[in-house]
Amino acid sequence: MKYAKQYIRSAEIIIGLYDGSMPLAAFLRNYFASQKKFGSKDRKHIAHLCYCYFRLGHACLHLPVGKRMKIALFLCDDAPGVWADAFETPCLGHWGGILAERARYVQSTEPSFSMTGVFPWQEELSETIDFTGFAMAHFIQPSLFLRLRPGNEERVTEKLEEAGIAFRLLGNNCVALTNASKIDATITIDKEAVVQDYNSQRIGEMLQLVGERLLSATSQTLPVTIWDCCAASGGKSMLAKDLLKNTDLTVSDIRPSILHNLEQRFLRAGIHSYHAFTADLASGRQAIQAKKYQLIICDVPCSGSGTWSRTPEQLYYFEKEQIDRYASLQRKIVTTAQQSLEEGGYLLYITCSVFKKENEEQVFFIQENFKLELVAMELLKGYDRKADSMFAALFKKQALRAG
Repeated sequence: MKYAKQYIRSAEIIIGLYDGSMPLAAFLRNYFASQKKFGSKDRKHIAHLCYCYFRLGHACLHLPVGKRMKIALFLCDDAPGVWADAFETPCLGHWGGILAERARYVQSTEPSFSMTGVFPWQEELSETIDFTGFAMAHFIQPSLFLRLRPGNEERVTEKLEEAGIAFRLLGNNCVALTNASKIDATITIDKEAVVQDYNSQRIGEMLQLVGERLLSATSQTLPVTIWDCCAASGGKSMLAKDLLKNTDLTVSDIRPSILHNLEQRFLRAGIHSYHAFTADLASGRQAIQAKKYQLIICDVPCSGSGTWSRTPEQLYYFEKEQIDRYASLQRKIVTTAQQSLEEGGYLLYITCSVFKKENEEQVFFIQENFKLELVAMELLKGYDRKADSMFAALFKKQALRAG
C-alpha cells in the first residue's frame, strides 16, 4: 500500500505529542478532530499503529519510534497486509504463523527484545499467572463482550444475526464479538445488553453464591441490601440487580460526575429504585454508613494491569511504585467499607489487577484485620481467551458470639 510509510510518519508525530495524561482513545479523537486531512481509513490505520507501538510495553525503548513501531506491528498483525511495502523482504518472509514464532524471529534480529521487557514486573504477578502467555497477550486485541440481560437473550442474538454481525455465544447470556463490531445501531445498549468483559460477567458466579446462601440461611423474602461502594459506571450493580432480582441497592463513588453518568446508564437500563451518594472511603470514619448491608461490593481502584491489552498506553506509562500506592488505597477503602457490613453479611472484593499486592496479599490483610472469613477467591484469567484478567474474593462477616 503506497500510503503505509506516510501512515507510519503520521503515527510517529502522534506518539511524540502524546504524554499518557489522558486515554489514548480520547487523545486520538481530539487529534483527528483538529486534523481534517485524515479520512476515516487514514484514521483507522494511524490509530492502529499507535496502539501497536504501546503494546510493545517497555521493550526496546532505546530504539527509534519508527523502528519500534514496526516491531510492534510485526507482532500484532498476523499478516503484512497493507503494511508490506514498509518492510524489508527478509522480514516479510517470516511474517505469518503463530505469534510465538514471530516473537522468536524478532529476538533473533533484535536481541534486546524479550517478554520481560514488554512486561518487566514478573516478580509482582500473582503466582497462578503464566507469565509468557500473559505478556504475549498484550499483542492481541481483546474481544468485545456483551452480557445479554434477562428476557433479551433470543432478541439480541436474532438482531445480531439479521445485521450480519459475527458472534460467539458463551453460555446462555455472554456474547463475544470482534472489537470493531458496530452494535449501537443494532441493539439497545444497557436495556437489552450490557457491554461487559467476560470475566467481569463471571463475578456473577459469586453474586449468585451470596444469593443462595442468604436465602438458605434466612428464607428471606425481603430485598437483599447491597452497597456497591466504588460503583464507577455501575456494571457490577446492574449485574447484581439482574441476578439477585429483589434488591435494595445503594451506590457510591468519590466522583460526582461518575455518579451522574451512572444515573443516565441506569435510566437506559430501566433501573429506577436505588440510593446514591458521593463518598471518599479512603478518608475514614466520616464515610461510614449508618445503614448496614448484607452485601458490599468493593470493586476497588487498582492498577488495571489485567486490562492493559485493551489500553496498552497504561502498560507503557506504568511505574512499579504505583502498585504500593494502589494497595494502600485499597486497604483504606476496605477498612471503611467493611464497618457497614451486617453480621453474617458478605464482602465481595474485586480488582482488575494481576499483581499479588493488590490481590492475594489484600486477602491476607482482610483476614488478619477484620472478622471476615474467606468463602472463595479466584484469579479470573482472561489472557488465554482474549478477555480481561480479574481477581475476586468473597468474605463472610462472622456473627458475634453471645455472652
